Amino acid sequence: MRIVVPPSFVEERVRLAGPDAHAWLDRLPDFVAELARQWAVEVLPDPPRHGAHSLVLTARRGSQPCVLKVCWDPASTVMEAEALRAWDGRGIVRLLAARPEDGALLLERLDAGRSLADVGLYEAAGVAGGLLRRLTVPRTPDQPLPAGTPKLADLGAEIAATVHDRQRGLGDPVPARWIDLVATTARDLAADAGSDLVHADLHYGNVLAADREPWLAIDPKPVAGEPEFAVPELMWTRVDEAPDAETIRDLLGVLTTAGGLDPDRARAWAIVRAVDYWLWGLGIGLTIDPPRCERVVAALV
Repeated sequence: MRIVVPPSFVEERVRLAGPDAHAWLDRLPDFVAELARQWAVEVLPDPPRHGAHSLVLTARRGSQPCVLKVCWDPASTVMEAEALRAWDGRGIVRLLAARPEDGALLLERLDAGRSLADVGLYEAAGVAGGLLRRLTVPRTPDQPLPAGTPKLADLGAEIAATVHDRQRGLGDPVPARWIDLVATTARDLAADAGSDLVHADLHYGNVLAADREPWLAIDPKPVAGEPEFAVPELMWTRVDEAPDAETIRDLLGVLTTAGGLDPDRARAWAIVRAVDYWLWGLGIGLTIDPPRCERVVAALV
């Protein structure tokens, strides 16, 4: 069948990429038809799902349920495909076929209607913490990291070098003592940030129910570093469910215990990344996430 690109996806892509996005969007139906022929899949009539950068279509290859994912940015797809091959389905969705240079992936189909976002906070945190550990793959000569994987050492150093200027550029919205703390802490973290393969976007909506395992991660953003880096997003994305600072600290404890993580480094990354995201969010006009980040930092400093 020939797909119809959802108007909401068209609107989002044009908003982010400008009028040039129309040419890519206009080619999508023919491109999907080409992929379906090449990979011998049937695209089903279910409404496509999408985020800001990719369109996900329900499909079937013979009797095997699958999804076809087409992405705006082929560079990110190359990284995703290489990381999925390294994880090989351990705790994460399985890659079935790929044309990463064209932004196309064929993936195992999970239950998109059930994510960890629908599970109680502490139970969900326990599952996510365990996945963080499973998805941390040591770098070895036989298992090198995907080419071009971003390094947490570089990210930490960049935050340390720029956080004061970003703060001033936004009119000093963050308490000055927190900015000083972030600059020092990010520098320290960068000095010993690790080099393992880590899933850096493991929020609760990116963990879906599955048949092969109860829960599997999706949409990896691979980085080279340590799993403690991924803890903060699992805090601020559901901090509204934490009534007080003690509950926020308890959430950190659940995540680190379940994942066998270093609680001090997880706390340090939470402070650094929450302030980093706070400033980034203010810079693009977000109104909900910066206060969430403020609550996380206030509970941990």
